[in-house]
Amino acid sequence: MEYFKASAQKAYPLRLTDPEPIKNTAAIWRAVAQFSTIGVFFLLLCTALVLARTVLVPVATGIIIGAMLTPAAERFHKFGVPPVLTSFIFLLLSAAALYLVVSMLATTFADWIGNAQQIAAGVKEKLHVLDRPINALRNLQQSIAPDSAAKGGVNFGMMDLLQPTLTFVTPAIGQVVVFFGTLFFFLLGQEKMRRSLVIRFKDRDDRLRALRIMNDVEHNLTGYLGVVSIIYAVMGVLTSVIAYAVGMPNWWTWGVLAFVLNFVPYLGPLIMVVILFVAGLVNFATLSAAFIAPVLYIGLATLEGHFVTPSILGRKLTLSPMAVFLALVAWTWLWGPVGAFLAVPLLIIAMTVIVHIFPKYESNIPG
Repeated sequence: MEYFKASAQKAYPLRLTDPEPIKNTAAIWRAVAQFSTIGVFFLLLCTALVLARTVLVPVATGIIIGAMLTPAAERFHKFGVPPVLTSFIFLLLSAAALYLVVSMLATTFADWIGNAQQIAAGVKEKLHVLDRPINALRNLQQSIAPDSAAKGGVNFGMMDLLQPTLTFVTPAIGQVVVFFGTLFFFLLGQEKMRRSLVIRFKDRDDRLRALRIMNDVEHNLTGYLGVVSIIYAVMGVLTSVIAYAVGMPNWWTWGVLAFVLNFVPYLGPLIMVVILFVAGLVNFATLSAAFIAPVLYIGLATLEGHFVTPSILGRKLTLSPMAVFLALVAWTWLWGPVGAFLAVPLLIIAMTVIVHIFPKYESNIPG
C-alpha cells in the first residue's frame, strides 16, 4: 500500500516555483470589495433594464434615432426652419416609414395566418423526407425521457414560425406612442438639453469633453448607420430581385424584410434565410425549389458581409466582431428583438464615451 501511495505522489506532483507569502493582503481585499460592489451594481442594473424595458425600449430607440437625425435637423435650422416644424417633419417621415414597412409585411403574413391549416398541411407533405430523422429523434427521446416524449414531440406549426416575426413587426401601441413622443421632444429640445448638460460641469475642460462626446456620438451614429442603411437598402433591392426571379409572390415584401433584418448583426441574415426557406415551402411545389432563394441569399449576404461592407466602411468604421457579438447577445437577452436592433448603436455610444474618458486606448469605432 505504501508503495502505491509513493508511486501516485511521484507520478502527479504539484509544481510550485518558489512560493512566497503575500506582503500586502489589504490591497487584495480592497480589490475584491471593489469588484464585488461593481458586480452587485451590474446585477441590479440588468434587473432594472429588464423590469423597465416596457418604457426604456421605446425611449432608448427614440433617443438613438433622434441623435441620428440631429445633424439633418440642424441643417434645417440653418435654413430658418423652426424647430417645432422640423421635429414635426421628421416625426411624419418616421411614422410614414414605419407604416410602409408594417403594411407591406402585414399583407403577406395575414394571408399566411388566414390559410394556416392548408399551408401547414402542404409544408408537412413536402417535408416527408424528414419523417425518418424525426421518428429517430422521438425514439431517442422516448428512451431517455418517456414522460416528456409522451407529452410533447416534434410538431410543426405555422404559428410557431410566425409568432417571432409578428412580435418583432407589431410592437405594442403604447410603446409606439412613447417612441414617437420621445423622438419628437428630443428633436425639439436637443439644443437646450445639450446646454443644460454642459453647464452642469464646472471645469472648462470637462465642458469641452462633454461637448466632444455628444458631437462624436451624433457623428458616429449618423456616419455608421447612414452608410450601412444604404448598403442594406441595396441588399433589400437585390433580395427582391431574387424573389422575383425565382417566382415568389409579393417579391417586394422580402426585400423590405431583408432591409430591416440586416440591421440585426449575424442573427438578422440567419432569420432571413429561414423565412425565405419557409416562403419557398409555402409557394413552391417541391422541396428542392424551396432552397433556391435561401441559397442565393446566403451567397449575397456572404459577399456583402466579407467584401462589400468592409471595403466601403474601411478600418475606421469597423467595429470589433467579438464586441458586436457580445453586445448582440447581451441586449437581445435584456430587451428582446428591439434590443438586438439597438445593440450596434448602443455599442457605438459606449465605445465613444470610453475612448473619450480613457483616450490612451485605441479604438476602431467610426470617426
